[in-house]
Amino acid sequence: MRLSIRHTSRYRFDQPVVFGLQRLRLTPKASGGQAVASWSIMCTGATQELSYQDSHHNEVTLVSVNEGAREVVITCEGQVDTRDESGVIGWHSGYMPLWSFLRQTPLTRPGPAMTALADAARGRDTGDQVALLHDLSALVRERVVWRKGVTTTRTTGEEACAGGAGVCQDQAHVFIGVARALSIPARYVSGYLLMTDRVDQEATHGWAEAFIDGLGWVGFDIANAISPDARYVRLATGGDYRDAAPVLGVSYGAVTDEAEVAVRVERAMRAQQQKEQQQ
Repeated sequence: MRLSIRHTSRYRFDQPVVFGLQRLRLTPKASGGQAVASWSIMCTGATQELSYQDSHHNEVTLVSVNEGAREVVITCEGQVDTRDESGVIGWHSGYMPLWSFLRQTPLTRPGPAMTALADAARGRDTGDQVALLHDLSALVRERVVWRKGVTTTRTTGEEACAGGAGVCQDQAHVFIGVARALSIPARYVSGYLLMTDRVDQEATHGWAEAFIDGLGWVGFDIANAISPDARYVRLATGGDYRDAAPVLGVSYGAVTDEAEVAVRVERAMRAQQQKEQQQ
């Protein structure tokens, strides 16, 4: 399947920026189940300085905000070929050793609520890692009900688990933290999802991957109760959301007054047909 993606992030500042940097992880990975056919990043009010691969093999673009800018617009656009691999990415690669994905981070570290969830998952363990992780995904989905507006990017997995609600990012953090507590390496994934009911979206998507003996890395989208298929595009991976966040930035002399994100994901054939109709 070829997916057409357009992702626009718009930042407005309360006063002219003196100095600002943004770190973009907005280039899809060339990895198991997907290949990048075309991709571009365009900036208004900012300048692309350099690109590099970080410790998680993510393609990172460093952008400097133009001095005096009151608005920055970052637009990513391209096409990605995907195929359904039942969520299986394959063997571990990259600069980070596999054991590092057993290390908890501040966003994934279990407290009483997540420890209770780990105990419940452990009680269902029959020795089949695949079944155990699917059971864990279902447990997290039951315990952390998807609800928008009750958490932020700083909310920890433990807080979301104790509160009983959150979004895909929170569900992924709970899954990752509990999997690590069960001695299974796990990591966060940011990316895009082709939805069946709409093309335009308000944000990127997030899910988890766990390393399973004999299979390698396997994805688990807790929010949608599925292992990622051809509708998913992987942008970046990391120990938690902050390692894989599409945009992280810092600015001096101004405060972000307003931020808007618009994501459009559709089949490439449909996108081309619509373009031809508009001409």
